[in-house]
Amino acid sequence: MPIIPAPLTLLEDGTPYSTAFSDIYHSAAGGLAQAQHVFIAGNALPARWAEQQIFSIVETGFGTGANFLATWAAWRDDPARCARLHFVSIEKHPFTREDLHTLYQRSMLAPLAKQLCEAWPILTAGLHRLEFEGGRVTLTLALGDIRDLLPQLWLRADAFYLDGFTPAKNPEMWNTSIFKALARLATQNATLATYTTAGAVLQGLAAAGFEVHKAQGFWMKRKMLIGRFTPRWRVRRHEPPTAYAVPERHALVIGAGFAGCALTERLAARGWHISLIEQGKTCATGASGNPVSVFHPFISRDDNTAARASRAGFLYALQRWQALSHIERFIWRATGLVQMAPDQAAFDAMRATLEHLAYPKEMVSSVTRAEASALAGLELAQGGWYFPKGGWLNPASLCQAQLIAADTAVTRYFGKPIKQLVYRENLWHALDETGRSIVAAPVAILANANDAARLAGLRYAPTHCIRGQLSVLPTPASNASETADVAAATTAIFPPSTNLHLPVTGNGYLAPLTSSSMLTGASYDVDDPNPTPSIESHQHNLNQLARLAPSLAGCFNPYKLAGHVAFRCVASDRMPFIGALADEATTQRHAAQFISAHLPDMPRAPGLFGAFAYGSRGLLWATLGAELIASQLDGEPMPIERSLIDALDPARFLLRSLRKQS
Repeated sequence: MPIIPAPLTLLEDGTPYSTAFSDIYHSAAGGLAQAQHVFIAGNALPARWAEQQIFSIVETGFGTGANFLATWAAWRDDPARCARLHFVSIEKHPFTREDLHTLYQRSMLAPLAKQLCEAWPILTAGLHRLEFEGGRVTLTLALGDIRDLLPQLWLRADAFYLDGFTPAKNPEMWNTSIFKALARLATQNATLATYTTAGAVLQGLAAAGFEVHKAQGFWMKRKMLIGRFTPRWRVRRHEPPTAYAVPERHALVIGAGFAGCALTERLAARGWHISLIEQGKTCATGASGNPVSVFHPFISRDDNTAARASRAGFLYALQRWQALSHIERFIWRATGLVQMAPDQAAFDAMRATLEHLAYPKEMVSSVTRAEASALAGLELAQGGWYFPKGGWLNPASLCQAQLIAADTAVTRYFGKPIKQLVYRENLWHALDETGRSIVAAPVAILANANDAARLAGLRYAPTHCIRGQLSVLPTPASNASETADVAAATTAIFPPSTNLHLPVTGNGYLAPLTSSSMLTGASYDVDDPNPTPSIESHQHNLNQLARLAPSLAGCFNPYKLAGHVAFRCVASDRMPFIGALADEATTQRHAAQFISAHLPDMPRAPGLFGAFAYGSRGLLWATLGAELIASQLDGEPMPIERSLIDALDPARFLLRSLRKQS
């Protein structure tokens, strides 16, 4: 469902008004005062979050953001505040960044609102995680219909702000199914507050397990409702997630590529110590060691699971990379990318897909052949999609920046191949070829691609090793010596107008590498172990390049090109494995009781997690996967919907196998 922004309409007294629901967003007394009385005081804050490690609030109806901003301000002013504040809010019709800025430009909350506007996401359906105060305040903004999204949240709520428009004008937000979904998220004794006192609301909340009563209202409204979750019966099958209990916050992360370095940074931000183990001498020596990688989200007409997950990964990665931009050695450009259609029929289909999905142009737009060529600075064969925030980066520089951000929280064990991973005395031990323990910790996370399943002893994590070769293409140089080098590597005169402005993808891709070279590829060779660049793969890449940019056909001699080979790890369903790994032995011994189980029911190996099979989309999966595992370890609200978590769950193939056997 496309996200349709709310138009900014103000009454004569300046109160924001919804024309869609014929109701005001807050009283004329002001959003800040109302938030402080109804929601902050109504939930006994800030006293209830005092000295807590994590405190989570769920809001139904983000609206103008006044409740979030007021809560953030109260948190900042409280010396006894919780270590991490999570605010999860659902909104079907959010304001645009520009309208939010207009609302708060003269407000007491303007400094915080400015930060909110700067972090405001591209308005697409799903969950958007925004971080403030160095990650200590997190807003997870769920955009879409509450009936779809509320059951998709996976968290433990300590407090609820029920702030939809009045039940008479917006009944969909105040029905029995909504109250039951809230109860599924609530911790024992979670509190709630709401402006409304409608009898149906009071009765519905009581039936869902909340003890509710009326309290002193705000401004011209005499009463409001406050309550507490105290069910007298079991109201849910699966309890909300809790933090993984460990004697010390220490994790082994095995593999220092995209996945492992992202995990190191995300865990370090939460106060974990990380022992990072890598068989190579430096980070990014495996599949993450390509000289350049490009990034953009995957799009499908039906907005399927892969598309939604890749969009979430793309948008979250952009935020985290921006936070690392102050590190000088991090080399990246989010200045646009063109995804070219292979032919006219495909171009027509791509254009129709965007019309159907109605994404904002800030995310993606359709471009003709002429427009795509102008954007790329190179004559292209066809039009396609333009991603304004797509681009390229240097993978090694990203990994280095993440390790710099982790600082002293990480201890590096580089040049240390692991022969075996064993669990004894409640610790995971990484053993070398002599059987000696390199290091041990209560949590281990396998981020080592094709070797992960072997180390974990997994039978039900089917993957393929895919060889990918890139070809380095020389471009016109600025001096005679470089021009001579170019001539030596080409069989024809390179088109003089070539000046690639941004990456182009399609069947293969073309990306800028240096001022005098470009990169094209990549081959896709299943279970081919050859680590050396081959002439056949160079020719394959040149054939793809000719279909992207016909003017470059025949310009290069495959026998004189440099190349780079890396090996991707790809799961059978093309989705990565991210999360707690299954205890396959226990599951098989008791197979009968798990045949009709759901993924949360599956037994898990104690403290063992996986982040692998990222395939050719490692840039999109790595940062989101790291945030997901870090959230699972600390019992925080999950950054993506439950259906997406299930699609990434490492136990999914084991459960499918059990059902197939039955």
